[in-house]
Amino acid sequence: MTSQFIKVSAACPVTNVADVDFNIKNIIECIDTALLDNSKLVVFPELCITSYTCGDLFLQDHLAYKVQMGLKELCQYLSDKDILVSVGAPLIYNYSLYNCAYIIYKGKILGIVPKSYIPNYSEFYEKRWFSEGIGITDKTINFSFQNNIPFGTNLIFQCENLRFGFEICEDLWVTIPPSSYLSLLGANIIGNLSASNEIVNKADYRRGLVQSQSARCMSAYVYASSGVLESSTDLVFSGHLMIGENGLLLKENKRFQRDNEVITSVLDIQKLENERLKNVSYRDSIKLCPYDPKIISFQFDDYSLGIFDRFIDKHPFVPSNEKERETRCREIFNIQTSALAKRLSHTRANKAVVGISGGLDSTLALLVITKTFDMLNIPRENILTITMPGFGTTDRTYNNAVELCNNLHTELREINIVDACLQHFNDINHDKNIHDVTYENVQARERTQLLMDIANKEGGLVIGTGDLSELALGWCTYNGDHMSMYSVNCSIPKTLVRFLVKYVAQNEVNEPTSKILFDILDTPVSPELLPKGKDGEIAQKTEDIVGPYELHDFFLYYFIRQGASAEKILFLAKNAFKNEYDSDTMEKWFNYFVRRFFSQQFKRSALPDGPKVGTISLSPRGDWRMPSDASYNSWSI
Repeated sequence: MTSQFIKVSAACPVTNVADVDFNIKNIIECIDTALLDNSKLVVFPELCITSYTCGDLFLQDHLAYKVQMGLKELCQYLSDKDILVSVGAPLIYNYSLYNCAYIIYKGKILGIVPKSYIPNYSEFYEKRWFSEGIGITDKTINFSFQNNIPFGTNLIFQCENLRFGFEICEDLWVTIPPSSYLSLLGANIIGNLSASNEIVNKADYRRGLVQSQSARCMSAYVYASSGVLESSTDLVFSGHLMIGENGLLLKENKRFQRDNEVITSVLDIQKLENERLKNVSYRDSIKLCPYDPKIISFQFDDYSLGIFDRFIDKHPFVPSNEKERETRCREIFNIQTSALAKRLSHTRANKAVVGISGGLDSTLALLVITKTFDMLNIPRENILTITMPGFGTTDRTYNNAVELCNNLHTELREINIVDACLQHFNDINHDKNIHDVTYENVQARERTQLLMDIANKEGGLVIGTGDLSELALGWCTYNGDHMSMYSVNCSIPKTLVRFLVKYVAQNEVNEPTSKILFDILDTPVSPELLPKGKDGEIAQKTEDIVGPYELHDFFLYYFIRQGASAEKILFLAKNAFKNEYDSDTMEKWFNYFVRRFFSQQFKRSALPDGPKVGTISLSPRGDWRMPSDASYNSWSI
């Protein structure tokens, strides 16, 4: 049995300096708290059994004796507890004192990990008492209550697909942290038992270390530091607790608390495993690891999470924070314009041709083109905007298209495609009253033919407008809107297109243009290929046909980015959208997504060039290579 998710905790107990009995009592209280939340791992601070600031008391025989008795008491308490516990305490080995992490499960010390690097600079002078553990492997320790305990820096504690590794405080701050090697030895969850004092701005740096190391190791990182009740003779500690995962900070406490404190978060183990599986550099780096792992196996009784309280973003492509979202949109807009500028410069084209419908995608493409032309000092009159009204074009979209092009000072041309399509229906013997896929695709291909021919005549490039969500669903006409000479929106999902247009409306254009953009944002998404309604409004709304784009973008993210199973994707979707859609609706549209994604690969295999702007791209030349004949049966629910 493997675990896709697991709950873990970081804890800071109330301590008295050199008071082992008192400290064990509070460690147990923290363990009880973690158990109530179904946590499977709890990481405590460095030397928490004695407290970190004992000074020369570390060299007292009596304190060493109390440590062993405290460990024995803790093991007895944990004999029937289904939780892995890592606590900090000193260890005497071969006439040397080591600062260690003791890893305990079901009443047994599974292993002891020494601190590899001992700080002896600035406010730290640990070498007065402790020896470096770096290089210690394949040793064993005997206590009065347990023999042959593995001792070393290469210990990996494994339960099925869960692999735990531990390091201590300074180990994280060095050039090559032990956790880097532990991750190469297979550890996907790293615990850090720490005693990091507080000085101005140190918390920000510490937070950055946890995030960057979890990203570099493609692991989870559970960090627990000593609290405010350590000795304040020279230093103050804050009890900083953090849980990170692959560069993200999932949970963090408020520092300087004076009571026992435990934070808990759900880790996504399948996500971490998929990151490593895709990363060839990780595989290559394994060869450089200087030692082999010592695997210590154990088995949890169960993996039940209790309450699943991990935050699942409904819109994983769109930052929820407004400031971060604006920064993201600016960055993407710059990537798009820089990419187009390079293609125009390389082809020596000083004209661009784009079809304008009054919809979101073509609007974003036009905004990218205008900024690119400004950047290259090419007159906007060289942007040939072609509006091609057809059977389903409404006054609202038509007027928005015309006004937008006029406000942006492009050359606007109008070519009504109705007569050409009627002629084509006649040529292929298709009844114009049958509004099927042929009826729709004739219009799409007629528009693309016009754009291509105008580009040839004018010496310009046809700029594609289709987005990532449409490519995922194959919601484009092969050799119709599917084709262009360069595609600027190809890796931008529909949920993000809206925010990019809004960003431009708020930051890049004048007020009249902004007003038009906001009306386009309020217009329902539609290809307008079917005749408009009796009221003259849009009759064909895309999301009524293919389903909500926010669901499809969610499915796409977890399917591509994490390689998640159908069961996991739906589990996450039902947590994220529980207040918006019922289970049957989500399962219906997931099956639709899977069927369309697999059956429409042939369109993605023949895509024009376009820039990758985010972590997901469906380009057949890079990120996504899939046979067009692959079956979707194994992914259907």
